[in-house]
Amino acid sequence: TLLETIDGKKVLRIVLKTDVQGSLEALAGALNQIESKKVDLEIIHAGVGPISENDILLASASNAVVVGFNVKVENMAVTAAKREGVQVKLYSIIYELLDQMKEAMAGLLDPEHRESVIGHAEVKQIFQLSKGIVAGCLVTDGRIARTARARVLRRRQPVYDGGLATLRRFQDDVKEVRSGLECGIKLGDFSEYQVGDIIECYVLEQLAQKL
Repeated sequence: TLLETIDGKKVLRIVLKTDVQGSLEALAGALNQIESKKVDLEIIHAGVGPISENDILLASASNAVVVGFNVKVENMAVTAAKREGVQVKLYSIIYELLDQMKEAMAGLLDPEHRESVIGHAEVKQIFQLSKGIVAGCLVTDGRIARTARARVLRRRQPVYDGGLATLRRFQDDVKEVRSGLECGIKLGDFSEYQVGDIIECYVLEQLAQKL
């Protein structure tokens, strides 16, 4: 478990990485204001930029979870996280990040429970289009929905999380694509897809606050 007990009080340690200094300061401030009689939250490192191998090693040494906001995970870090057994959580919505950290601190639910995964697609090829890089995918189960959110999983580790900028079937923009069909997907401004990546599509369910 990520919750370690110190003097009878549990501590959730996190390494926080964000896209810009402004969001780093806002999130660090909001996280430090979460109050609980039973649990402390400790930010052991905070920085701007993608999640690196060093972030993973620091988290591993401190029994911390790596939390990223609007950032991607470098390839070396994906490998290190798998090797070290470090949990990496990526977010692109501030309230979701804060809510899940509160839930993790409350220790009441696994922080994944607010999400409902609706489908997966596997990247089969990569296309360079005028709008940027698009992943040519096959939906392997469920459905991919234009209004949902999605993350790129590489060897089961998340490397990017964001909204769908493009969902196409042949030349048409579509609202959803179901299992067994091919489609073109672009998430946010991410462009570093690799063949074999899995795109996991999810919706957020509003749950009552627990702390």
